[in-house]
Amino acid sequence: MDLAFTPEEQAFREEIRSWVRDNLPADIAHKVHNALHLTREDMQRWAKILGKKGWLGFAWPKQFGGPGWNAVQKHLFEEECALAGAPRIVPFGPVMVAPVIMAFGNAEQQQRFLPGIASGEVWWSQGYSEPGSGSDLASVKTRAERQGDKYIVNGQKTWTTLGQYGEWIFCLVRTSTEGKPQTGISFLLIDMKSPGVTVRPIIMLDGGHEVNEVFFDNVEVPAANLIGEENKGWNYAKHLLAHERTNIADVNRSKRELERLKRIAKTEGVWEDHRFRDEIAKLEVDVVALEMLVLRVLSAEKSGKNPLDIAGLLKIRGSEIQQRYAELMMLAAGPYAVPLIREAMEAGWQGDQAFGALGGFPGGEVANAPLASTYFNLRKTTIYGGSNEVQRNIVSQVVLG
Repeated sequence: MDLAFTPEEQAFREEIRSWVRDNLPADIAHKVHNALHLTREDMQRWAKILGKKGWLGFAWPKQFGGPGWNAVQKHLFEEECALAGAPRIVPFGPVMVAPVIMAFGNAEQQQRFLPGIASGEVWWSQGYSEPGSGSDLASVKTRAERQGDKYIVNGQKTWTTLGQYGEWIFCLVRTSTEGKPQTGISFLLIDMKSPGVTVRPIIMLDGGHEVNEVFFDNVEVPAANLIGEENKGWNYAKHLLAHERTNIADVNRSKRELERLKRIAKTEGVWEDHRFRDEIAKLEVDVVALEMLVLRVLSAEKSGKNPLDIAGLLKIRGSEIQQRYAELMMLAAGPYAVPLIREAMEAGWQGDQAFGALGGFPGGEVANAPLASTYFNLRKTTIYGGSNEVQRNIVSQVVLG
């Protein structure tokens, strides 16, 4: 198994690197490198730049308007974007629902929905989790009752990431209570501007607004928005979740954040602490091991072999690494890892600006200001997309039988 990139792949990397360098707005890259708050406009501005180039759907086949890249090219694209400081592509449209529409939607649905996703014009949200139905998605209770040529939807979704910006939402809804729970679920696309849809913010511990509750009160949804067959939504959900768990691994972001951790450690004077540097080294070894695991999958795909069925393992290791680099950043910054107070940051009181004004204390990098917020936020990674405890059970079944 050859994990080295070919000269052609290295040339492709250089092409991507050059284009990203020339087109990524500097103000957005600064925010990403220093973990500062990205606005909706920031995220969508980059999405539209990619969409204009035809690269927002970077994993799409040519027949649906994508570049038709192979697995290695897709990996190199993601890596170069991450290292340059590009925002992570908001996945709900191009990475999650689009492959489902391509695989299971009809021609009319593909023509209707895919162009807006590819251009970055339409913001999608995900409606999976409910109160009491997180890792156990088969227990969803949001009900969709068929009445002629429409469905009447009632229920609640929760932890809807960036749902305050959503224009459309793809939902798992219950259309039958007969048989096993999985057999009564359907996959429905809902216009969030429809009467009866209410989005309520869930304010997080740091005061940020990232997740939401979404309520459906007698929402009318055209039956034409049903993907595939009624009561077959569980199969489509599994197809989507494989994309989500691989995406959660996000080894490229971990490589970028590892370099940020080193910058903070050097700035705060703990780089010379051999025990602390040992912890960074152990984390770096794990990041490299995760990257090798990803490259093994890519190598299998490139050679035409069946790729390793390790989406769950990638999710486990990737999410744990994200939590570890956040913890080490907090330890490195010490008292400078202040909780994120957004109003203070927007007023200029962040990092070296704030602590310099207080007497020129050492350290206080701009990158330090949101560390507590990042730490709190990343506690969720081992839970969403299927909790790591559940994923370990699945991996053990696949490996041990």
